[in-house]
Amino acid sequence: MKPIITASEYVSESTGPRPPVLLDVRWQLGGPHGRADYEAGHIPGAVFVDLDAELAGPAGGGGRHPLPDPEAFGAVMRRAGVSPDTPVVVYDGGQGWAAARAWWLLRWTGHRDVRVLDGGLAAWTGELSDETPHPAPGDFRPEPGALPLLDADGAAALAHSGLLLDARAAERYRGDVEPIDRVGGHIPGAVSAPTTGNVAEDGRFLPAEALASRFAALGVDGGAEVGVYCGSGVSGAHEVLALEIAGQRAALYAGSWSEWSSDESRPVATGPDPR
Repeated sequence: MKPIITASEYVSESTGPRPPVLLDVRWQLGGPHGRADYEAGHIPGAVFVDLDAELAGPAGGGGRHPLPDPEAFGAVMRRAGVSPDTPVVVYDGGQGWAAARAWWLLRWTGHRDVRVLDGGLAAWTGELSDETPHPAPGDFRPEPGALPLLDADGAAALAHSGLLLDARAAERYRGDVEPIDRVGGHIPGAVSAPTTGNVAEDGRFLPAEALASRFAALGVDGGAEVGVYCGSGVSGAHEVLALEIAGQRAALYAGSWSEWSSDESRPVATGPDPR
């Protein structure tokens, strides 16, 4: 099953025998809270999920967006109406990062039928609603481990034994600027692969063949293990999703640069060269 779905495909499925649970995960790094936008208008039937409070644990030693407690995450999903056998579709404002984070968490915790609305809300041409739905509770119980996950040591090792992709903007990878974290640069051995290269101008993912070509040029050869990190495990999930579309399973370093750079004992590389 493809991990993305078009707006027209969602419309068709929403009136079928197994309508998906629809999650609105609008979020912007450092921007206004997404709930106000949700309340102003959302795809009918969508349940709002707060990335900072419900798709992440408290910031700290695990970075800015550490993984949420699985039981707490499960409770959020059950309140949204998610069950193990219920299809789930996730969307955000169009960037795709937040939706990919929700997709990754659900897949990592064992849900098998999760897709991201390609292009997000911007791809929706139907009417919007300001009514808050109250779905019947689901019975989804998270079982973490269905997707590969890296910690800091695992990411460091993979940068040498396989391929570790850095999904942040190239200038942050090089260390030219660092607007958020303690220090700029990248994990030694990591290859720069900004998420902006995964999508077209309209925010939709490139075709699978184009993504496969992009990642092949970066060193993905179908043999070596692949991992991804970003600033705090959000845009990195978008890269994992793009790799999935291209037919390549990849591990996510969820703590990402916010965790790595907070430890002064960990090495930092700068400039365009991986090492």
